[in-house]
Amino acid sequence: MSPATRPRDLPPTLGMTLVEGGAEFAVYAGHAESVEVCLFETGDTDGSTERRIPLVERTHGTWFGFLPGVVAGQRYGVRADGPWRPQEGLRYNPHKLLLDPYARAIEGDVHWSPEVYAHPVDARLRGDDVLRGSLDSAGVVPRCVVVEDRFDWGEDRHPHTPLADSVVYEAHVRNLTMLHPEVPEHLRGTYAGLCHPAVIAHLKAVGATAVELLPVHAFASEPEVTQRGLTNHWGYNTLGFFAPHSPYASTTDPQGVLDEFKGMVRLLHAEGIEVLLDVVYNHTAEQSRQGASLSWRGLDNRAYYRLDDRGQDIDVTGCGNTLDLRHAMVCKMVLDSLRYWVDECHVDGFRFDLAVALGRGQNDDYDPNHPFLVALRTDPVLSRVKLIAEPWDVGIHGWRTGQFPPPFAEWNDRFRDAVRTFWLQDVASQVHGHEGHGIRELGTRLAGSQDLFGARDRGPVASVNFVAAHDGFTVADLTAYNSKHNGPNGEGNRDGTDGNRSWNHGVEGPVDPADERRDDIEAARRRSMRNLLATTLLATGVPMLNAGDEFGRSQGGNNNPYCQDNEVSWFDWDLEDWQQDLLETTSFLTRLRAEHPVLRQRTFFTGRAVHADGSTDLSWFGADGEAMANGHWEDPHTRTLQMYLNGAWLEQHSLLLVLRGDVEDGKVTLPTVPGLTGYELLWDSSDERPAPTRSAVVDPGIVEVRGASLQVYRAVDTT
Repeated sequence: MSPATRPRDLPPTLGMTLVEGGAEFAVYAGHAESVEVCLFETGDTDGSTERRIPLVERTHGTWFGFLPGVVAGQRYGVRADGPWRPQEGLRYNPHKLLLDPYARAIEGDVHWSPEVYAHPVDARLRGDDVLRGSLDSAGVVPRCVVVEDRFDWGEDRHPHTPLADSVVYEAHVRNLTMLHPEVPEHLRGTYAGLCHPAVIAHLKAVGATAVELLPVHAFASEPEVTQRGLTNHWGYNTLGFFAPHSPYASTTDPQGVLDEFKGMVRLLHAEGIEVLLDVVYNHTAEQSRQGASLSWRGLDNRAYYRLDDRGQDIDVTGCGNTLDLRHAMVCKMVLDSLRYWVDECHVDGFRFDLAVALGRGQNDDYDPNHPFLVALRTDPVLSRVKLIAEPWDVGIHGWRTGQFPPPFAEWNDRFRDAVRTFWLQDVASQVHGHEGHGIRELGTRLAGSQDLFGARDRGPVASVNFVAAHDGFTVADLTAYNSKHNGPNGEGNRDGTDGNRSWNHGVEGPVDPADERRDDIEAARRRSMRNLLATTLLATGVPMLNAGDEFGRSQGGNNNPYCQDNEVSWFDWDLEDWQQDLLETTSFLTRLRAEHPVLRQRTFFTGRAVHADGSTDLSWFGADGEAMANGHWEDPHTRTLQMYLNGAWLEQHSLLLVLRGDVEDGKVTLPTVPGLTGYELLWDSSDERPAPTRSAVVDPGIVEVRGASLQVYRAVDTT
């Protein structure tokens, strides 16, 4: 709607919108008494060219106006004045240059100095947050930049890969390519590098249908991290919800940054690969009320953040503040941001960090019918893309796995813990003569976690299955470390979880070459890696790979390298022979999943007969080949589980998965199933590399099994 046709009491679109002769600008600052747009010349970092234009129109807390002569490339910020009443949550300070919450490009960094705080602080950035400071921040904060949305998308189309057919690959833009020898040096660690042909070839080889990128919204490092000489590498510290993080681009031009991101999406789409964004709408980089005033706090602290009746932050994120999605304008901002990334940048979905925080209602408890969640489910754009929740936060009753409404999928931590327990914790317990945990939990997770996702017709595709993610040990480190080794993070090894359910196989970390046990330990570790990856890729649900696990990447035992923008996090692509073997194994397993519909079911198993012979869609057997009885599921000595996936109702092959968690070699009796004449071994985790040819058909009966391992058999039947 143009200024000429828009009613005067209706504000324009929030943010900066280019129109004929200039731009319209609107910002929400509901309790402000005045708001100014501040324009800067290109290259001005000290504020010497600042020109302030008061916004004189206001409707329902939104300030707006027309800015003649503004064109693409204009640098700008906002200042807001109003009451300073911290006990009421009001912290206006006109000395602070603020970012437009709707800025689509952000240039420059936050320089952590007393000027960025709205209250007086000392050199250690500590002070009395009750007093209003007088230092101006224009010389130490980033600028917003006006950009155009024009981009040649050509024939770009969303791949729209069904969840049942998806393999999600969680990756960090920099880590993936910083050391990649085939990516030109100037493109390493960038959006352009991520879509380089060599990287795309790798993604396709491992069967990835979607890349899930750690945060690419503009972000800043926390002051305490900067003071330790480190940076926030993961990006969970947002400065702008509409702007791509500019250091991830190969160009410094703000328009070029946006175009490079879009170009990455277009090239990945051309290869059938979706782009999912890990988004952080639960908190911002402003931290607690003792933190900086960079944007939202200076515009309307009481509206944007959850506060108690003393004006203090209610923190359920562990990051100092929590965005208040109960407020209509905050909810609108998040929805507008999501739609922007879909409509203008063509992304295919989102993974919501600490998603429980987004659904906390008036009583601060989680509500699956929270207005924001309802809005997502009913929005004509957002309800059609992939929505994945991290179903927890750090607030009271914050663990909510399985409690998000459809069409959400969720990271399934119960799957992660069950698989680690079976292949690592319980196998290690045998070495020390201890009992295990039984296999009921493992069976439930293999079958799609119906106990968690069975309500409201969600189906097993609501379960995103993973054993490792960016947050925690890599798969390789799960097999090499009993404890975290986070000393380089500078927090006294207090950060990161202690509940790893890992097993070092007898030696902590790399094995000394002089240790006579080295070959056996390393071989056992590699087998454990294959067991973990295979269980993830073959279980019912949506598998997610932590990037680099497909070739055994290690972080040296650091299970929280959020501040390690270096070789701890960057991928070493100079692969050893065993890593090439593991990579080929991962590729084989994703192909196996793609070839067999019984591994990609959209509905839960019912135990129903699917064949005239009475055989059911899913059957469970023990090591003796007999059907599992109730007592066997809970028996801590039960170490073997056979899962028979009947493909008759899909008119496809049936598969038998044999999961054996015994340390020693032994025997398993393959079950006799109606109509079945034999089994053909497709894959055995005891093998370092997938066999080049299929094995001969064997009759149901006893087979030799080597140690803790997983086998996949194709059933051969009379039809």
